[in-house]
Amino acid sequence: MKKKEIIIAVTWLVLGIVLTVLSVFEALDEFWSGMGSALLVIGAVRLIRGYRLRNSDVYREKRAVMETDERYHFIRNKAWAWAGFLFIIISALATVVFRLLNQELLCIASGGAVCLMLILFWGSFFILKKKY
Repeated sequence: MKKKEIIIAVTWLVLGIVLTVLSVFEALDEFWSGMGSALLVIGAVRLIRGYRLRNSDVYREKRAVMETDERYHFIRNKAWAWAGFLFIIISALATVVFRLLNQELLCIASGGAVCLMLILFWGSFFILKKKY
């Protein structure tokens, strides 16, 4: 693990601790408590992963295979495609449900998410079609 990555991980960890402590003393609201806890976990996981990469040859080899193997790339891309498709379907259904429940703001938000995803998809599709 490079020194820059260690500094970033420690920064996430410290920022998470600060946000969580400030929220415990009610200087910040509960949103920042959750954000602080998430950053704390992210920093800790990154430090642990870096430690394992530096000290374990087996783990380092396993990670190298995962990062370079075509099968893993295919599975990762397929998982992203499924996640995007399911997100659109669930958001579209939520739009209808929110409309039936007269929840206008939630209806607009979920409908907007569907539109944004479709715009991103088509934009990416046309860019990649020209590239490949």
